[in-house]
Amino acid sequence: MDLATLLSFTFLAVLLVVSPGPNGVLIAKTVPTSGKAAGFANVAGFVAAFYLHGALSILGISLILLQSAQAFFVVKILGAAYLCWIGLLALKDAYKGIKPTAKIKPAKRNQTLIKSFFEGLLTNALNPKVSMFYLAAFPQFIDASQGSVATSFMLVTVHVMLNFAWFAMMVLLFDRLAGAARSNTVQRWIKGFTGAIFIGFGLKLASMKP
Repeated sequence: MDLATLLSFTFLAVLLVVSPGPNGVLIAKTVPTSGKAAGFANVAGFVAAFYLHGALSILGISLILLQSAQAFFVVKILGAAYLCWIGLLALKDAYKGIKPTAKIKPAKRNQTLIKSFFEGLLTNALNPKVSMFYLAAFPQFIDASQGSVATSFMLVTVHVMLNFAWFAMMVLLFDRLAGAARSNTVQRWIKGFTGAIFIGFGLKLASMKP
């Protein structure tokens, strides 16, 4: 994989990471009520879930590569459709506006780090969006003639590192940034920008020759 391809995937992954979603909501709930340590336990759960999804996605893509170039092409088309779909949903949210997040009531007691870890793990392990992103993105960035498993694992690691950096920053700076992050204007801007980029990547993926 060349540097340009890696940077292209990194850019796409950054857009996915910073787009408002359940992980940010979980951090917003955990840090004010249970503290920074619990927030970092959430992040550790995110990381574990991403590697779980990545391993399953890598296995699926590897089998497709070995079995049929036509099946690989089908996956690319489905992936392109998914990228365009989430892009359209993001643009829809940007147009309509995002409902303000409800105020979070203080917890009666701090939750354990183990519970926080499993909250982060299950929030992502039970979310098919992560695996669907990998299945949609991998065919665009992997050369079937090279080591697809090693390359896929490297892309998963890049995605994991970006997630860790972003959500660790949210944990550390949440008190200061919480108001701006929940701003309807800011979230609409993020949704609109990421929606357009995802549609662009989807169209690019669909136009690639099998």
